Amino acid sequence: MRLDKFLKVSRLIKRRTVAKEACEGEKIYLNGKISKPGAEVKIGDIIEIAYGDRKIKAEVLNVNEKAAKDEAKEMYRIIES
Repeated sequence: MRLDKFLKVSRLIKRRTVAKEACEGEKIYLNGKISKPGAEVKIGDIIEIAYGDRKIKAEVLNVNEKAAKDEAKEMYRIIES
């Protein structure tokens, strides 16, 4: 699954366009590297999101194309925030 879509479906970021802009603005890291919106996300990957002065680090647990609100939180595990 594309990184921007994963961020939206998992609800780590509310909208896909915002996720895409964050990737292009070099605020999203995938496995320690600055990532593009089209990067492939796999189970076990580590995503870091820089929100201003906050950072969220999450591990991908599940890659699901469509997830209900309840299922979205099961797609990742927060490592540190």
